[in-house]
Amino acid sequence: MKFEVSSQELVKKLQVAGSVIVANPVLPVTEDFLFNLDKSGKLTITATNVDTTIITSIMVTVIEAGSIAIPSKILLETLKALPEQPITISVGDNNGIDIQSSYGKYHLSGDGIEDFPAAPLEENVEALTFDCKKLASAISRTMFATSSDELRLAMTGVLMQIDFNKLIFVATDAHKLVKYSFFGISSEITESIILPKKVLSLLKIALPEDGSLSISFNRKNAFFKFGETSIITRLIDAKYPDYNAVIPVDNPNELIIDKKDFQNSLRRISIYASKSTNQIILNMGENSLTLSAQDLDFSNEATEQLPCRYNGELMSMGFNSKIFIEMLGNIDTEEAILNTSIPSRAGILVPAEQEKNEHLMMLVMPVLSTY
Repeated sequence: MKFEVSSQELVKKLQVAGSVIVANPVLPVTEDFLFNLDKSGKLTITATNVDTTIITSIMVTVIEAGSIAIPSKILLETLKALPEQPITISVGDNNGIDIQSSYGKYHLSGDGIEDFPAAPLEENVEALTFDCKKLASAISRTMFATSSDELRLAMTGVLMQIDFNKLIFVATDAHKLVKYSFFGISSEITESIILPKKVLSLLKIALPEDGSLSISFNRKNAFFKFGETSIITRLIDAKYPDYNAVIPVDNPNELIIDKKDFQNSLRRISIYASKSTNQIILNMGENSLTLSAQDLDFSNEATEQLPCRYNGELMSMGFNSKIFIEMLGNIDTEEAILNTSIPSRAGILVPAEQEKNEHLMMLVMPVLSTY
């Protein structure tokens, strides 16, 4: 195996694939990149942690086709330390690898390809095409709401529901819930899958800003294809909770408020909140919202008042300030709307205006008053 390639062009591809590699894996060979070079000059680069696999490709000047597993860390560190220039990579006896640059020659030991895990096959799949930018948006708006509790395996990922012309993404950790919907897609599918948080993080980094991608899946795996890159992941095998059952339907009280003012006020008031609960109290009344917090252990307290538009009964509700601030950061409009019913039931937070063919809804559970 021997080929010539631009050092920095190769680095770009290796960084995409290498994002899936983990330190100290169970299978030592998964610390490597798998290189497959065909006679046409297409170099296919594969990296995996067994659960997730990334495959990408680049065209190179082929001298001799072949395959090799190359230790990822030393290869990436070497190429990143070189300025942009043509390099030659060749494989000799006993999987020895030589990298030739204008500065000199570097030798490292590779591994045989026979132990490298094979990527899952795309068999018996359902498939749809989706906009890259929309998927990136769905990931950004939902991923933060996933749970880190491995005992609630389903909730550590994001539920993706395909319902003919509608695509729904849901994430929850039992304290907050985000439901992000897209309408007007073209599909004949009615299925649900749970995507692991780790693969969503990889997709968020790797997805291009423009263009579309193909999403296909079967009972075990999901396959994402865009440009010259494919990301394959094992799905979470668990039953997602019935999230619709916890979303209150009748929410007659409506608070409309400037999002930035609200968010900044929460940041200031939360400094004085109990560090164990992060509880802030919202007192909602006609044209006025009063925010307050108190830490009885240190005799700290703070109060602020903000103008707002409020339709409903006078009400006081307690919320976790950190969760509320995080959810407000998920809203792009100037104003946010909080719909409520009674102090012990969840509040519904939405942007004042929804994007065309999209709908964002966030549910936040109340914190019962401790003072």
